[in-house]
Amino acid sequence: MDAKQSPTKKGEVEATKDEGNPLLRMAALALAVFMVLSVIPRWLGWHTPRIVGQDAPDFQLAVAANGGDRATLGMRDLRGRAVVLDFWATWCEPCRMEAPIIEGISKRWTARGVTVVGVNLDTPDQGDPGAFAASRGLTYPIVRDPASETSHRYGVDTLPTLVVVSRTGKVVGVKVGLTDDREIERLIERAL
Repeated sequence: MDAKQSPTKKGEVEATKDEGNPLLRMAALALAVFMVLSVIPRWLGWHTPRIVGQDAPDFQLAVAANGGDRATLGMRDLRGRAVVLDFWATWCEPCRMEAPIIEGISKRWTARGVTVVGVNLDTPDQGDPGAFAASRGLTYPIVRDPASETSHRYGVDTLPTLVVVSRTGKVVGVKVGLTDDREIERLIERAL
């Protein structure tokens, strides 16, 4: 009789449960613990990125929409104002869903010294942020970061991501994933 078989009534043979390699079980457990402690909180926006508390990296990007007479816009242009950077793309469905929320935030907070800037990550063949803004009635400035250089400096690896910068130029909060007005306003209040 094989080691993986055991006798049953009337001479029948039944396969027993194979316990498998203990090293594989430990590796699977370690992977599960890793997912729970690091990856899942990141997906859900529960982690605190390293950039929080740091000076906001400077950038100067081409304006795609709502920049007035400006050809470019950057953090230096916004000194002394709290800034909400909305990293997004036209192909990102959660970003599209969040756009009206960001527009409402911009309208409510501009008079209080807050500037919202959309940082679009579309490459030229992926989408037109200017046309998207016009079709949705977005009025806040939108700049293009097609090579993702600025998003990398801000540690953005998931869309949408909001980065809130204080009047003194420090990053005070990051929110990854779809959010609501109340959560954004809590971050803005820390920036003022």
